[in-house]
Amino acid sequence: MHRVLVTGGAGFIGSNLVRQLLATDATVEVIVLDKLTYAGSLRSLADLAGEPRLRFIRGDIADRGLVRSILHDAQPDSVVHLAAESHVDRSIAGPDEFIRTNIVGTFHLLEEVRHYLAEDSHARDAFRFLHASTDEVFGELGPGGHFVETSPYAPRSPYSASKASSDHLVAAYLHTYGVPAITTNCGNNYGPYQFPEKLIPVVIANALAERPLPVYGHGANVRDWIHVADHCAALRAVLAGGRIGERYLAGARCERTNLEVVHTICDLLDELHPRTAGAYRSLIELVADRPGHDFRYAIDPTKLETELGWRPTIAFADGLRRTVEWYLAHPAWVAAIELAR
Repeated sequence: MHRVLVTGGAGFIGSNLVRQLLATDATVEVIVLDKLTYAGSLRSLADLAGEPRLRFIRGDIADRGLVRSILHDAQPDSVVHLAAESHVDRSIAGPDEFIRTNIVGTFHLLEEVRHYLAEDSHARDAFRFLHASTDEVFGELGPGGHFVETSPYAPRSPYSASKASSDHLVAAYLHTYGVPAITTNCGNNYGPYQFPEKLIPVVIANALAERPLPVYGHGANVRDWIHVADHCAALRAVLAGGRIGERYLAGARCERTNLEVVHTICDLLDELHPRTAGAYRSLIELVADRPGHDFRYAIDPTKLETELGWRPTIAFADGLRRTVEWYLAHPAWVAAIELAR
């Protein structure tokens, strides 16, 4: 069996990755380490209850004693590091947890991994530390161009700065201590099990609750969207065949302005769940822009495509429809998770 430790495995991307790992490879065992903060929930893994190849441990990546015991007891062959504080607005309002989790937590995790590998040279040969990061570490783009693996770092929010710091720590532990690490940077994810604070789920949740749909500024900021299933497939491809010390950017070449996304969600809800008071677009409310709001992100995933044969398979129109349908079909999950907002 191949054992994978997934940090943050009860979160949005993590729970989707765990589900995909178990569904695509019968030889995989998954150990999930998750603190279960507001954005992590065992409800997101409820369909895997009783799965013998899944073990859940509630805990903090910053708890070095716990991480040490997990590594020694479970003897994982790889770590996929997804645990992070990830919402820009929250990082602006209160950056402390972002520094503690994304920087200090990653440091503690790396320290325990390097000691674990130092005790077993055979484990080091096959081991992989896959660090999942964000395109936001590269700052913002103007109207043209794309982020590539060699793009310079220029983080502009406490969140992106904390993720940039964790990227540098991973690179340092590779070069200084020989931790066999690979880093990925991804665009904006969407899909099932996403906590309703990010744009797509918050618009869906607010619309269904007849609340205003807030859009920053004039809604002209551009993001590069990728369905979480495609992102998880990219992570699996990198874990299986990525080269140690390399970086891979995962994107679906799907740029949309924020207002375009909100309009599309409203139109889908008009079709799938019409309201008596008229079109959902009437709920849109332009609000003051957030500080330091990056104008545009866009990813060139050519390296991932050519080296590892990965391709995104879910078109945005289809993926967004499926996402809206999922939220409509899971009101209990939405109601329970919203209590943590």
